Amino acid sequence: WGGVIGDDGWENIQLGHGLGIGKAFTEFQQWVKKLKNRGIVIAVCSKNNEETAKEPFVKHPDMVLRLDDISVFMANWDNKADNIRQIQSILNIGFDSMVFLDDNPFERTIVRENIPQITVPELPEDPGEYLEYVYELNLFETVSYSKADVERTQQYQTEAQRVSLQKVFANESDFLKSLDMVSEVKGFDTFNTPRVAQLSQRSNQFNLRTVRYTEADVERLSSDKQYENFSFTLSDKFGDNGLICVVILEKQDEETLFVDTWFMSCRVLKRGMENFTLNTLVEYAKAKGFKRIIGEYVATPKNKMVEEHYQNLGFVPSADTQQRNLYVLEMDTYEIK
Repeated sequence: WGGVIGDDGWENIQLGHGLGIGKAFTEFQQWVKKLKNRGIVIAVCSKNNEETAKEPFVKHPDMVLRLDDISVFMANWDNKADNIRQIQSILNIGFDSMVFLDDNPFERTIVRENIPQITVPELPEDPGEYLEYVYELNLFETVSYSKADVERTQQYQTEAQRVSLQKVFANESDFLKSLDMVSEVKGFDTFNTPRVAQLSQRSNQFNLRTVRYTEADVERLSSDKQYENFSFTLSDKFGDNGLICVVILEKQDEETLFVDTWFMSCRVLKRGMENFTLNTLVEYAKAKGFKRIIGEYVATPKNKMVEEHYQNLGFVPSADTQQRNLYVLEMDTYEIK
């Protein structure tokens, strides 16, 4: 909107469908709303009191965006770079997947210098030129989007609630128990195939080998007896995260399973899903008579966070690596965690 909410009050900001600067800001909000409806995550980073910053979203009749369109609302008097780091920690996405839009050149410079991975467009001085300028940057185009994308804002809103609840507990174990988490485990089917393919295309950080799959690839794997496929959903008392983890095991021989693919949504990190997933794989391996599981870490510029994933779960480096990062877990030595 036009104006300064703290000085002008929500009643006097420039916004609306008439002529002038108010119309430009309304059209800009309409564009942001369309992005949100396509699954682009919208967050607010405001240097203001939270109550004051939220007033237009609640009270102004010409606001297109409302609080339920915002995944994370961060309003205080800290510098915006620090607040963006807080937003990033809640969303669990890479800074290079974030775009910071601000009409204040000072704020843009602070963020650009402190978090160089973020895209910070140099908006024109005239708000009437914002849309044309941002359109030309082509920052938000995607090949496709799904029902899960449309629901993403609500998922991140509930994640913010989890973060707030976690601060109440003295230890992580009690916090995790309080969430009442439930995971459904099943193979690939007609219903989850699109989401499996989509998650494989988008998962960069928690992705051990970064193999990408199309829907046709997923359908082929679901019928190939050489592979065993696992999909994991996760819900808790705050809401349903949907499908959040995929593992594809290749049966190398009668005794050995190879983890062809293991990727997981960063939204559910530090909730014990890594251990639960491995427990599921081990139970399957033992039931089918396999003696070991071999995992591989293939480094990319974005997946360093899982560099020690297999060691942390009890795997040991393979003696026969052939310059590959291979790790082995023997079934007779693994204890369910």
